[in-house]
Amino acid sequence: MKLDDAAARLEALGNPTRLKIYRTLVRAGAEGLPVGRLQSKLDAAASTLSHHLKALVVVGLVTQTREGTTLVCHANYDIMRELLGYMVEECCAEGSCAPVVLPKVA
Repeated sequence: MKLDDAAARLEALGNPTRLKIYRTLVRAGAEGLPVGRLQSKLDAAASTLSHHLKALVVVGLVTQTREGTTLVCHANYDIMRELLGYMVEECCAEGSCAPVVLPKVA
């Protein structure tokens, strides 16, 4: 993945509303969610949702398909995995990684 692509995708996810939308679509699985159902789940205005979805579509994190009159949104899992891989591919390349500390479960 190119640096500019990673930066654009991370910038898109840097908005709390877009991150919430994206996480909701990731949870929905491969079936995705119709825009109307996504709007209901997030309790968002249609214009707001449309604006934020466009930003996610432009960077490739979300795809949309038309099923009859219904627009269905899908998380692009390949791009998500590629972005996550880009973030960790050089982890500790020039040193040792810090130990992982798991939170204690009460």
